[in-house]
Amino acid sequence: MINIWEVNETNKMIEQENLDVRTITLGISLLDCIDSDLDQLNRNIYKKITDTAAKLVETGEEIERDYCIPVVNKRISVTPAALIGQAACKTPEDFVTIARTLDQAAKAVGVNFIGGYSALVSKGMTKGDENLIRSIPQALSVTERVCSSVNVGSTKTGIDMDAVKLMGEIVLQTAEYTRENDSLGCAKLVIFCNAPDDNPFMAGAFHGVTEADAIINVGVSGPGVVKKSLERVRGENFETLCETIKKTAFKITRVGQLVAQEASRRMGIPFGIIDLSLAPTPAVGDSVAEILEEIGLEYAGAPGTTAALALLNDQVKKGGIMASSYVGGLSGAFIPVSEDQGMIDAVEAGALTLEKLEAMTCVCSVGLDMIAIPGDVPPSVISGIIADEMAIGMINQKTTAVRLIPVIGKKIGETVEFGGLLGHAPVMPVNKYGCEAFISRGGRIPAPIHSFKN
Repeated sequence: MINIWEVNETNKMIEQENLDVRTITLGISLLDCIDSDLDQLNRNIYKKITDTAAKLVETGEEIERDYCIPVVNKRISVTPAALIGQAACKTPEDFVTIARTLDQAAKAVGVNFIGGYSALVSKGMTKGDENLIRSIPQALSVTERVCSSVNVGSTKTGIDMDAVKLMGEIVLQTAEYTRENDSLGCAKLVIFCNAPDDNPFMAGAFHGVTEADAIINVGVSGPGVVKKSLERVRGENFETLCETIKKTAFKITRVGQLVAQEASRRMGIPFGIIDLSLAPTPAVGDSVAEILEEIGLEYAGAPGTTAALALLNDQVKKGGIMASSYVGGLSGAFIPVSEDQGMIDAVEAGALTLEKLEAMTCVCSVGLDMIAIPGDVPPSVISGIIADEMAIGMINQKTTAVRLIPVIGKKIGETVEFGGLLGHAPVMPVNKYGCEAFISRGGRIPAPIHSFKN
């Protein structure tokens, strides 16, 4: 039974502590759109998306009005385009037509992003996969709302190093194609290890082939709420700290469960999962780094940061998993640099480096996220950074990802503005030593010994 105290508490979380439902993401299968004729394929894709998502934005706005819960984004994820386009697309340029169709459909239904311009190549690439990957720079330069992702490794299959090498080149090409917008295209491109099928958060969302024809996934957030809760137990021991985070995560996730069930009921589409991640924004008081500081660090990046982040991530999952019928996606704490003012402050103070961020990714939800680096970094170095992050995911049986932005024309210490939820970021230094011989070996890094379970 919900009492008036809980209602007032939730209201305070929304009004004063930046609690929101970050996204309702409608997953749509495009498997029934496949056709060997490219024009017919694009017509099928446009019709399926616009028919299925016709009421998505309207439904989100209705829920927002009826429950006074901010629903910040309404988004769509689709079946990886590399699978859908294999029969019709013979060149990278053919795949670009699919990207344009996705963009047009997203604009028609009013969502801010559509994810699924993706390829899954953790063990090897088909010609279609390679064509999609090679089309990414152009596709992201001629569209506004399309997001792209490539899964290049998994605990079960190892790491496709040919794909890793190629993605280093693609990231740099994407930066070049969008250099007039501070290489913004790279902010919509994620490289994964162990990508989940049901991730509602962009830019890495796609609709997995194991999912139903359409599904409602919800991503909740609330780092500001967690920080305010921890302020009330300042100086208390770790047991009290952990209990406070768990209870707060439970309350945050209950809000997401309510929104997900309502969206599912109103649209007549099954409820998939709640992703209970703490996803920051550039807004003041909506920072994961500030939670780490409240736990007791002078800055994110100080000694103790990895332990504090591990604690936070674990307690968020423990509290949230009891609050929802189905928890999935990434679920935990995100550490994007440009989207978190506390992380930006830590970088500018010299407390947080790329290497420390990499260590933190061993215990958080995702990986090296929204990090601006100099635009003259060689592609092999970008591939090396990707390989390191993929290895962390593979060995630790967790999702890891890389979203690097080599900003063409910018040097270390300069700032790049992305705007909106993408924020701004200082350009961070990268290790000056090379790894060309390592990246050029080709082939596949085998799956680890503990992957052989059956």
